[in-house]
Amino acid sequence: MNEDPPALDRHWHLGQSRQELVVADFEYALMRAVESFNTWQQECLAAVAGHRMSATDNVVLHIIRMNDRPKSVTELSRLMNRADLSNLKYSVRKLLEAGLVERVSEGGKRKGMRYQATAAGIEMTAAYARLRREQLMPGIDELASNTEKLEQVTLTLNLVSGIYDQSAHMVAFHRGPLVEDEE
Repeated sequence: MNEDPPALDRHWHLGQSRQELVVADFEYALMRAVESFNTWQQECLAAVAGHRMSATDNVVLHIIRMNDRPKSVTELSRLMNRADLSNLKYSVRKLLEAGLVERVSEGGKRKGMRYQATAAGIEMTAAYARLRREQLMPGIDELASNTEKLEQVTLTLNLVSGIYDQSAHMVAFHRGPLVEDEE
């Protein structure tokens, strides 16, 4: 008897229709990509820093360094599409303690507090960029034989990000109170 092996069972609670299954598969791939990206950031930063820092710390440092102009925590939040200011403030504190960023006060007011990379922060982000260029970019070059493919993926991810963001706002607006809200 020559029976074909059973087909893969692609059914799961998030994919009842073909379109839902495609979206669920996309979300699963996206989740794994995010976790892989976070691991990459942590390992790359550990290699150049000599100690472990979180992926969020890495992103905060690079966003602060972006365009070589100081950023406030509110700007960081907006640029990273994050609402958890306390976690961002914690990362900024860790970067301050590590000597990678410094406060830049505007007008002596706490509200005008911004952060910029120190010389050590600039050196570390430059080392990160070099290691990224050496280790990551050859694989990316193989993957995206032309930059148009990667640009299209970036555009798609930005559009999908907007859809998820808008959907999250709608659910938050229309959902009932949370258990934490009642305490």
